[in-house]
Amino acid sequence: MTARRMPWDELVQWSRDRNLLAKRLYLVISEPTDGIGPVLDNLEPHVAYQTQLENQGVMFGAGPMADDAEEEWPGDGLFIYRAGSRDEALKLAEADPMHIAGARRFVVRPWLMNEGTVSVRLFYSGGRPEID
Repeated sequence: MTARRMPWDELVQWSRDRNLLAKRLYLVISEPTDGIGPVLDNLEPHVAYQTQLENQGVMFGAGPMADDAEEEWPGDGLFIYRAGSRDEALKLAEADPMHIAGARRFVVRPWLMNEGTVSVRLFYSGGRPEID
């Protein structure tokens, strides 16, 4: 008996045929190589790079990930890039100062965003937007 398979392009088309969003994005899962110390040492240039990508419209979302008990930040992060290909996403991740310094290693995974919702509430005076 042969194992069933689903080629990626077929899944993308299946999603489109069912009126799902079928938005191609790239997840970067980044984890410390030697504890949180080197991560903290490289946090400022890392955030500056992430902000640059955000301003260029590349960064869909990014942020730190807590441990399973939600008590501590071990130094992990997750980034979602709007990139034209996995190779492009790899180059973006490789250029992150956190990865250049060797404070974290990363993997890049293609992701198809199909379902979900977002609500944004903007305030004209003082305060920040609320995102649900």
